[in-house]
Amino acid sequence: MRQNLSYIFNAILGVAVIILFVLHFSDSCSVSTKTEKSKKQKAADCSQQIPIAYIDIDTLLLNYNFAKDANARLLSKSERSQAEFNKKMSQWQKEGAEFQRKYETNSFISRERAEQENTRLMKKRQELEELDAKLTQELMEEQKKMNEQLRDTINLFLKEYNKDKKFQVILSNTMNDNVLSSEPGYNITSEIVELLNARYNKGK
Repeated sequence: MRQNLSYIFNAILGVAVIILFVLHFSDSCSVSTKTEKSKKQKAADCSQQIPIAYIDIDTLLLNYNFAKDANARLLSKSERSQAEFNKKMSQWQKEGAEFQRKYETNSFISRERAEQENTRLMKKRQELEELDAKLTQELMEEQKKMNEQLRDTINLFLKEYNKDKKFQVILSNTMNDNVLSSEPGYNITSEIVELLNARYNKGK
C-alpha cells in the first residue's frame, strides 16, 4: 500500500513539473495586454529562451541575389536551347511539307528517289528527338548544379552565422510545410537574406 502511494506521489510530482515548465514558457512567450513590451520584443525574448529559428526558403530564393542571378542564367540557357531546337524543327517541317507536295504531285524522278528522301527525313526526325533529349538533360544538370551551389552557399554561411551557437536548431520552411505557426522572432529570413546579399554583392 505504501509503495503504491509512493508511485502515485511520484507520478503527480512529475505531472506538476511538466505543468510548471509549460506555464513558464507560455507566460514568457505569450503576448499580454498587461505588459508594455511589444509583440516583436516578446518574440525576441522567446527566441532567446528557446534556441530555435527558421528560414522561409521560398522568400529567401526570391530575394537572394545569387539565386536570382543563377535563375536568370538558367532561363537564358533554356531560351537559347528552345530557340535552337525550334529553328531545326521548323526546317524539318518545311522539308517534310515539300516532300509531301512532291509525293502527291508525283514530282520525284523515281520511286527510289522518293524513298531516299523519306528515309532522310525520318533520320532527321530521329536526330531532332535526340537533340531535344540532349538539351533537356543539359538543363536538368544545370538546374541540379545550381541547386547544389545554392545549398552549399547557404549551409556554409549558416555555419559562420551561427558559430556562437545562438541557435541549437535552424529549420527550413517551404510553403509552411515545416512551420505551421510561430512568433515572428523565430523567423530569421530577412536577416539571412540581407547578410547573404551583402556578402554576395561584395564578392562580385
